Amino acid sequence: MWLREELLKSIWHAFTALDVDQRGKVSKSQLKVLSHSLCTVMKIPHDPVALEEHFNDDNKGPLSNQGYMPYLNKFILDKVQEEFDVLEFNKMCWTLCYKKNICTKKLLISDDDAFKVWCMFNFLSEDKYPLVIIIEEIEYLLRKLLEATGTGSSEEKFADYKLQLNTKKNHLTAWELIELVGMGYFSKGMNRQTLSMAISEVFQELILDVLKQGYMMKKGHKRKNWTERWFILRPNSLSYYISEDLVEKKGDIILDRNCCVESLPDKEGKKCLFIIKCTDKSFEISASDKKKKQEWIQATQMCIQLLRLGLPSPHREARLRRRELRQRQQTEEDDLAEKMKQLQAANENKQRQLEDMRMKMEEAAAKAATEEHMRKKTQVDLHDRYRLDLEREKMVAQKSSELEQYLQRVRELEDMYHRLEEALEDERQAKQDEENMRKLQARLLEEEAAKRTELEEIHLQQQRALSQTEAEKQELEAERLAKERDLQAAMLQLDRLEKERSGALEQYKEVSRKLERATNKTKNWKDKVAKHEGLVRLIQPGHKEPQRITNWGPASFTDAELELRKKSWQESKNQGAQAQ
Repeated sequence: MWLREELLKSIWHAFTALDVDQRGKVSKSQLKVLSHSLCTVMKIPHDPVALEEHFNDDNKGPLSNQGYMPYLNKFILDKVQEEFDVLEFNKMCWTLCYKKNICTKKLLISDDDAFKVWCMFNFLSEDKYPLVIIIEEIEYLLRKLLEATGTGSSEEKFADYKLQLNTKKNHLTAWELIELVGMGYFSKGMNRQTLSMAISEVFQELILDVLKQGYMMKKGHKRKNWTERWFILRPNSLSYYISEDLVEKKGDIILDRNCCVESLPDKEGKKCLFIIKCTDKSFEISASDKKKKQEWIQATQMCIQLLRLGLPSPHREARLRRRELRQRQQTEEDDLAEKMKQLQAANENKQRQLEDMRMKMEEAAAKAATEEHMRKKTQVDLHDRYRLDLEREKMVAQKSSELEQYLQRVRELEDMYHRLEEALEDERQAKQDEENMRKLQARLLEEEAAKRTELEEIHLQQQRALSQTEAEKQELEAERLAKERDLQAAMLQLDRLEKERSGALEQYKEVSRKLERATNKTKNWKDKVAKHEGLVRLIQPGHKEPQRITNWGPASFTDAELELRKKSWQESKNQGAQAQ
């Protein structure tokens, strides 16, 4: 069963082609035709009366505020139960949209090849509308096409094309992708037939899920004879045909989680045997060599393992892994950007705190300087007053009559002296507060330096994580390229062996025809010798005597044979005389 997202992509192209004004609205008559065609090609029973009711002229049909999607999901896609011809479905959607979007006559590829590129676009495009294919998937598709042609990829062209896309946009539409493949930018010096064969090969691999194909011998179930068949392996079946042109299909081997594949020893003159055991019957197959046997066993076991795990086909699984990898990288980049924003915000906050602290320290220093200036001024004033008072007291002390006043003044001076000591104590306290403030500022600066070091270490860790992820990605890509190169080499070897087998068969037929002609000539010669024994006779070795001349020529008979003929002639003559 095909995924709904893949069916919706083709339907979206058809719906967009019907939207002439590009306002997201299509006439009801066109939607009726589109819905009827979808039901027909997807083998869904449709009721014309119900169809008319849903496409009536009031505002309650599919063209109401709810749109066409609810109707499409409820009355068409939800009813898809049996298998249908997905190529016919895609052909119908392609026919509706391609003539309005691209002119295939200007391309180097045929309409059928453009259709295959369109199907591969739908397979590799993102599940977002409007549909686009991102640059990583474009590079993946182009590499597959170039590998199928056997020319290899051009890294300089890819780098140049990436730069051109990044300066404009990092994605393409379906019609831009068809132009890219069809205009020959990556296939210069390549003929159309080679490009068409590459497109067909990648189309079979990605869209038709052809995992492996080739000739093998299969043992019959009734007559137990061995017959050569063309096998095609898909994720859930192994089909076999009379020949590789796929004209006459002979049967299917349905794979499920209960199937198994086992290697068999050589027997009955057959080598490289293996068996596929299913629930109802088993199938014995003979590969051409041990390498092909191992490849077929591994490919079939992989399909059965995927069925047991409930996973999609390998190419769909690889596409999901690439999307998950891109999403994970995007998430990591977003998390890293968010962390950097948070760290930047924390750093800015710390900078603001340090700036506030610096301003407070400057204000405290200015206040301390003002207080110091006032204290010094007060101290000078006190000293001046104290000096004047001492001089005055000296003058007063000379007067005995003013002794009482002198004592009173002394007490006042002592009191003033105590106040001066308190002022000095306040000055020492202010200096101590200033020292504490300086120590606090130094500690904050040390904390800021430690925080900066921690931020740099986090940034380096993120860089190492990104480098490790990129290395893993390159390793996976290298492994995939190696497997694909091995597969290409195996396919080339298979083609060479097929050509050698065909040449040997033609030589065998020619030798058989020559042998038959030689046999017929020998038989005719023997018949002539037997019929005309006297005319052609092999000369036997004997004694050397004078040659005899007879009615049949010189040396036609030996003496013994001549005597026998004479005797026979005499007997026949006597019998004739007696009869008279």
